[in-house]
Amino acid sequence: MLPAVAQEAAKQSTAKDIATEQPRHRVVVSTDIGGTDPDDFQSMVQLLVYADRLDIEGLIASPYGQGRASDILRVIDCYEKDFANLSTYSSAYPTPDALRSITKQGDTERAPYAGTRAPTEGSRWIIQCARRDDHPPLHVLVWGGLEDLAQALHDAPDILPQLRVYWIGGPNKKWAPDAYQYIVDNHPKLWMIESNATYRGWFTGGNHAADWGNKAFVSRYIKGQGALGDFFTAQKAEVKMGDTPSVGWLLEGSSDDPSQRGWGGSYVRAWKRPQLKLRRLPGETDRIEVFGILELALPVDRISPNATATLHVENQKLDGHFADDGSVRFRFCPKAAKQYRFRIESSDASLDAKTGSITAFSPKLAEIRTPDVRFPNWWTDDLSPTVAEGPHSGAKTVSRWRKDFLRDFSVRMRRCSEPSPAKNATSRSFQ
Repeated sequence: MLPAVAQEAAKQSTAKDIATEQPRHRVVVSTDIGGTDPDDFQSMVQLLVYADRLDIEGLIASPYGQGRASDILRVIDCYEKDFANLSTYSSAYPTPDALRSITKQGDTERAPYAGTRAPTEGSRWIIQCARRDDHPPLHVLVWGGLEDLAQALHDAPDILPQLRVYWIGGPNKKWAPDAYQYIVDNHPKLWMIESNATYRGWFTGGNHAADWGNKAFVSRYIKGQGALGDFFTAQKAEVKMGDTPSVGWLLEGSSDDPSQRGWGGSYVRAWKRPQLKLRRLPGETDRIEVFGILELALPVDRISPNATATLHVENQKLDGHFADDGSVRFRFCPKAAKQYRFRIESSDASLDAKTGSITAFSPKLAEIRTPDVRFPNWWTDDLSPTVAEGPHSGAKTVSRWRKDFLRDFSVRMRRCSEPSPAKNATSRSFQ
C-alpha cells in the first residue's frame, strides 16, 4: 500500500488543473534572502512550488544582511530545471523568465533614523504593483526589513488602502526599528499583520513524530526532489522556513480576517505599539515590553561635524543619529524577554564608554486586551497562554497545522522530480 503522502500525490496528479479557475492572491515578497539566515532560501523554494496558486508580481531583495537580487535568481535557476515537470501539473506556473523579470533589488542598508532614505528599484516596484487597476488587494509578504515598504509608503501614501502586509517581525524588527517606527508614526491605518513570535510555529511545536520531525521530514520528503529539493536541503538539512507562514496564510485560511484559523496562524487586534523614550541611558530598574522600541535621546556636550557614536548591544552595532536638539539618538528592539546591556563607543568624550542596561518583559494578558483605535487594521501575536509554544506567543496557532502543511508541501515537492501521471497517460494515448 502506498504511504499517505504518495496516495495524496496520486490524487493531485489525476485531478483537473483548477489553478487557473480559482481566485488567486496578488503577491509581492520582500526578502532578506542570502543575508543572515538560510530560512529565506527554504521559504522561496516553498513559494515557487505553490506559484500556480498565487499571482506573484514581485520578488524584492531587501535588508538586513548581504543578500541581493542575485540570491533570488539562484532559486529561480533551480525552478527552471524543475519547470518541465512542474508545468505538467498546472498551466498556471509562471515561466522562469517571467519570475526573473519581476525580481528587483531593494535597499541594501538599514534605514536611517528618519525611517526612509531614497527610492529603490524595489520600492518603486511596490508602488507600480499597488497602482495597477486590479481590484484585489496587493499582499506584501515581508520576510526581512521594512525599508522598501516604508519607502514606498513615504513616496506614494495613496497606495496604502491597496496593501495587505504580513510581516515576519521578531528578529527582523530588531534589525529594522527605524523603518518600523516610521510606519507606526506616519501610516497607522496600514493593514498589517505583525508576527513577532507566532511564525515560529512553523518549525517549533506541533507533531514531530516519525517523519514529521524537522530533520526527518527534509530527509524523507525534500532531499532528492528535483533541483529545488536539493537546493532546499543544501541550505539547511532541517525545516526552518520561518517566513513561510506568510505564504501559508494565503494558501489555507481567511486572508480577510487574521483572527480566523489558518496555516499562517491567527492574530489579535494590536494594542498600543510599545515604545519607551529616554533622555538617559537605561539602568537596572528600567523595563520595556519585548518587541517594543526603545528610543534613546542622549544629550551631547558639543556636536562636532564629524562626530560618531555607536551603541553596542549583543551582536548589534547601532549608529547614532545626531539631532538638531543637541542629542544623539538610537533605536533598539529587544527580541526576547531578558536583560540587555549597552555600551557606547563615541568620538565625543561625554558619550564614550558609557554603559547601561534594560530588561525586556512579556506583558500580562490583561494589559493588552484593549485594541488601540489608532491602529484599526493592525494585527499581532495572541498572548493567551493556551496558544504559546514555550516563550513564543501565538505559535500554537501555526504548529497545530504542522502535519497538514508539511504533508501538502511534500506532495508539492514531488512535482519537481516527477511529471504528472495524468499528463503522461494523456501523452501515451496519442502515441
